[in-house]
Amino acid sequence: MISSVLVANRGEIACRIFRTCADLGIRTVAVHSDADGTALHTRMADTAVRLPGAAPADTYLRGDLIVKAALAAGADAVHPGYGFLSENPDFARAVLDAGLLWIGPPPEAVEAMASKTRAKRLLGLAPLEEVTEADLPVLVKAAAGGGGRGMRIVRRLDELPAALDSARAEAASAFGDGEVFVEPYLEHGRHVEVQILADRHGTVWPLGTRDCSLQRRHQKVIEEAPAPGLTQGLAEELRTLAVRAARAVSYTGAGTVEFLVADGRAHFLEMNTRLQVEHPVTEAVFGLDLVAEQIRVAEGHALDPEPPRARGHAIEARLYAEDPAHGWAPQTGTLHRLAVPAGVRLDTGYTDGDTIGVHYDPMLAKVVAHAPTRAEAIRRLAGALESAAIHGPVTNRDLLVRSLRHEEFTAARMDTGFYDRHLGALTEPVHDPLALLAAALADAHGRSRFGGWRNVPSQPQAKRYAMGGEEHEVRYRHTRDGLVADGVRVVHADARLVVLEADGVRRRFEVARYGDQVHVGAVRLTALPRFPDPTAQLAPGSLLAPMPGTVVRVAEGLAEGATVQAGQGLIWLEAMKMQHLISAPTAGTLTALHAAPGQQVEPGTVLAVVQETPS
Repeated sequence: MISSVLVANRGEIACRIFRTCADLGIRTVAVHSDADGTALHTRMADTAVRLPGAAPADTYLRGDLIVKAALAAGADAVHPGYGFLSENPDFARAVLDAGLLWIGPPPEAVEAMASKTRAKRLLGLAPLEEVTEADLPVLVKAAAGGGGRGMRIVRRLDELPAALDSARAEAASAFGDGEVFVEPYLEHGRHVEVQILADRHGTVWPLGTRDCSLQRRHQKVIEEAPAPGLTQGLAEELRTLAVRAARAVSYTGAGTVEFLVADGRAHFLEMNTRLQVEHPVTEAVFGLDLVAEQIRVAEGHALDPEPPRARGHAIEARLYAEDPAHGWAPQTGTLHRLAVPAGVRLDTGYTDGDTIGVHYDPMLAKVVAHAPTRAEAIRRLAGALESAAIHGPVTNRDLLVRSLRHEEFTAARMDTGFYDRHLGALTEPVHDPLALLAAALADAHGRSRFGGWRNVPSQPQAKRYAMGGEEHEVRYRHTRDGLVADGVRVVHADARLVVLEADGVRRRFEVARYGDQVHVGAVRLTALPRFPDPTAQLAPGSLLAPMPGTVVRVAEGLAEGATVQAGQGLIWLEAMKMQHLISAPTAGTLTALHAAPGQQVEPGTVLAVVQETPS
């Protein structure tokens, strides 16, 4: 029997595994980088071991240090979670060689499926060796790992070399393996997968299907179980193929077999030899704790001959600290508050007051709704997200709510190109003048009406806010009867709650302020100074860092005075395990270069200046 488990991971998945271990009476051991010294998973564990450094390559990707930590802490088993070393067969072998129990499939199975190229060949498939015009578009893909890292869509042959180089660099940084391959890219397919669970006694459970078609940068955003709209025959074919793949490598434990479904046909993508981020939707539908089942399988217990019966429908939304309207740029800062209504599941690696840093994935949490029908699950999840308190950096919350309510999604007609088609409409800013007014009135609460010229009753007060990338001004007056605004009745106003009535309709606004950041219900505002700083002017052609991160590369030979072409890649930033390219917006001359490899930058930092060539 397992008595102590080290989780070789961090954040949300480590916390999720620790909860199951606590329920089972198993002691827990966390490993943490210096950046995660006070992280939630570090605080939750019974014991924590430091991995010196912050970068994944120095910490969570150091299998030798993690094995040493497990032995030092007295753990007798290791759970890899997902990402990092979870699909590294050498790490699995090192755990076993140290006399520890590995809560995962045999290293040989991991090795057979960890490389997507080897997995394809095992099933009689092969990647493209030579790409021609007839093959376009194609997808460059990392052979190891997942999560959308090391993937690039190529639509022109001359773009292929750069895509290969970029994908290799990103894959090596994320997984310690720079191997990539090329396969056809199907524009309008659905991403459908099958969860499997297998024991050491020959039983393999195919635990239904999941649809994960809503993706950004090839990383899943919204997932659901079961996959809607599949014919009974196609669903059975997917389950059969998944079991076949598992049996082909004598698989044990939890894993996922992924497919692209197009024109009623299934195309094998890969087998993930680990727990998936989206496993909670399967847990909800089948009434299982997959982590508990992983532990039971690792201890040698047999599964029942047949899996439990599926019930209802479950949908999961990944809440990211990112700005979908501006290239999905990851965001950092303090998460002041995170709370969702009762009735949905929240899996997170953060609590109120935690800092979202630059070193790791920007996912804050997963919110999961389960209901008897798909329509009810959609309504429950969208409503919960809409009313959740999420105070801190910009997130994708509004995008999630709009996606769930989009007609393509509600009608189950979505595919992997959903955001390519609809991102603009889904990220359009919404102007809510009452939310702006509520923010201004809450800010004005408690101020003397006679403290200065601004508070003379005849003089309207003005406040400026940024909302959805746009600037707005709101006006109100102090009178003997209290605060008033044209056309709006102020029913109540204090620093935390404002009640307004317009056209006979009364609305309540809960207001929270953190410095210049203001949250009015689900609306996030930034309070602006009354008089803009006249010195805050940028030189024309300034290229700014869109996010916090590290400069990992500057184009070869780039120097001040160089001639650049429109769209030419100049500077590569790495933030939250993704690489981001800063390109020249126009043809011209590089008049300033402030970026250098290894440099840490904040959002808005001037990296370079390109002076446009006169036409």
